Amino acid sequence: MMVKELTASVHVFRRDAAGGWLTALVRHPRLGCWLPAGGHVEAGETPAEAAVREVKEETGLQARLLPGPAVPPLAGFPHQPVIAPWWVSEMPASADRHTATTHVHVDHVFLAIAEDGPPAGDAAHEVGWFTEADVVTAEGISEDSRLQVLALFGYLPGRYGPSLPYWCETG
Repeated sequence: MMVKELTASVHVFRRDAAGGWLTALVRHPRLGCWLPAGGHVEAGETPAEAAVREVKEETGLQARLLPGPAVPPLAGFPHQPVIAPWWVSEMPASADRHTATTHVHVDHVFLAIAEDGPPAGDAAHEVGWFTEADVVTAEGISEDSRLQVLALFGYLPGRYGPSLPYWCETG
């Protein structure tokens, strides 16, 4: 039986000085390529909670998750909703510090906006900020990450319209 582990990845965005969008990618220390911040979901946390924690640990940033496209919660539903990821996918993973054999990561992919203000902590990894054009041409970005981040640029305000899609409104 193949071991499956929950993970969370986060594509973090912020505005540049000219009002355009940049995305943060971290250089993965073991794989040597640029990826979104992310890692394993710890015991007692949801993938959304893991996403926020991983962003803070790996980039030093505080980030606000934007919910992915999903059916809105039911009126009167008695349970607390959890922020929906934009995608959930299974990907093969080699042995790592969590699991000594090959396994599968069930990755919950989120979109987040970096909060303004000073960093929330020290970055554990090298962080690079990329424009949409950079993402198209930069070497060393994993292809699955490149596809996801290019799609997410299209949902940001100012790209195709003045605001985020209705499902991203957070109150």
